[in-house]
Amino acid sequence: MGELTLGIIIAAALADSINPCVFGVLIFLLAYMTRVFRNKTRMLIAGIIYIIAVYVTYFLLGAGIFTLAYTAGLAKPFYWIAALLAIGVGLIEIKDFFWYGRWFTLQALPGTAERLKRYSSAIGRMEIKHPVLSLAISAMLGVFVVFVELPCTGAPYIAILGMLSVGDYSSGIPMLLLYNLIFILPLIFLVGLVYAGYASRKLEAWRKEHRGYMRLGIGLFLLALGAYMIWAVT
Repeated sequence: MGELTLGIIIAAALADSINPCVFGVLIFLLAYMTRVFRNKTRMLIAGIIYIIAVYVTYFLLGAGIFTLAYTAGLAKPFYWIAALLAIGVGLIEIKDFFWYGRWFTLQALPGTAERLKRYSSAIGRMEIKHPVLSLAISAMLGVFVVFVELPCTGAPYIAILGMLSVGDYSSGIPMLLLYNLIFILPLIFLVGLVYAGYASRKLEAWRKEHRGYMRLGIGLFLLALGAYMIWAVT
């Protein structure tokens, strides 16, 4: 089976984290938090809590899938599914560089935008009535976002889980911890930019301008990773 190196882990985590879906949701939430929280420090705390919730949820989800595939004797079938999924999703991502959003495209689950607005409004209400609960809702948003974004962002993670499942279980968990740490680093950077005074609308304009290139980079990486996984077993 394909050897999982530190370089592959880092590259996959970065490809996962720069997805326009991930950036878009966080920028929206930061724009809302900037308006509703009483000061920038509260916004920073809420942003950090959100990112910690994303980290923990994404790690536990990955660890659960990894453990199931490893212990149930499904490692080899899962490896092949992950490899083929990487290639298929990679082709879709490359398509979006040329025809963004046309035909079939990867996106969050239907109704996500409306639910995000509703939950964000709850943060605003709680910040007035019960400030501590507003931070708890920020954590709940992190959990919610991980699951609704999976159809848009999950391919690099699934590929890594497929490679981990055919390796040593004891070394797999530390690799997942590292993967998720790298995954959240760009999110921390975005929160830091907003805290430093960089307007969310400028970040959103940058995201829209470069989302095609982000999709292209992710697509090329997934295509190469899937091909490598297949090559390694043939």
